[in-house]
Amino acid sequence: MKTNAVKSLAPNGLLALTLIAGSLFSPLSQAQQVYRIIGADGKVTFSDKPPPAASTGKISTANTGGSGGAASTGLPFELRQVASKYPVTLYSGENCGPCGAARAMLVNRGVPFSERTVTTSDDIKALQRISGDASVPFATIGGQQLKGFSDVEWTQFLNAAGYPATSVLPPSYRPPAAAPLVSVAAPPPAAPAARPAAAPEAVAPPPPAGDNPAGIKF
Repeated sequence: MKTNAVKSLAPNGLLALTLIAGSLFSPLSQAQQVYRIIGADGKVTFSDKPPPAASTGKISTANTGGSGGAASTGLPFELRQVASKYPVTLYSGENCGPCGAARAMLVNRGVPFSERTVTTSDDIKALQRISGDASVPFATIGGQQLKGFSDVEWTQFLNAAGYPATSVLPPSYRPPAAAPLVSVAAPPPAAPAARPAAAPEAVAPPPPAGDNPAGIKF
C-alpha cells in the first residue's frame, strides 16, 4: 500500500486500520527464500525454487527473513506472538542516512527485527527480486512491503500489526547481528586423498641348508 493511499483513508480510522491490517496478510510480498545458483558454466541465476537434487551447481541462500523474524527468545508473550505472526525485516545499505533513521525508530520502539545488508551486486539482485527495485531502506512487516522510510507510515503499519507503542523488551534482550542478504556458501573441503596401501614387507628366503649347517641367524 502506498503512503498516499494510507493517508487518504485517515479520516475514517476504522476503515484505514482494517485495510492496513488486511494488507499484512498479503502473500505478494511475504519474505521468501531466494536461491543463488551458479551453474556448471559459471552462469548465476536467482530463483525462489530450490534446484533439483541432482544439480551440480553451487548454491547459496539469500536470507530474506523468515516466518519467525528476529530471534524471539526471552520476549514477553504478547510481543513474541506479534513478532511471530508479523516478523519485521529491515534491508539497509552502507552510508545510508534513512536506513539509520529506520533502524533507530525500530530500536527505540522496541520492535524485534532482523536486518539484512545490501552491499554486493548479488545482494542488489536479490533485493530487486524481493521488492521490485534496488532502493534502501526497505522493510517487510509480515506480508507488507515498506519502501523508503516514513516515520508516520511505518508507525501506522506497526500499530496495525499490534506492536506495542513503547518498548516492552527486557533489559537482557540483544538483537541479532545484521547479516548480508546473500551469503555465498563456501565449497565443501576436498576429501583427503586415499593413502596407497603399503606394499607387503619382503621376507628373505631361508639360506640353503648346506650353507649354514649350525643354523646361525644374522
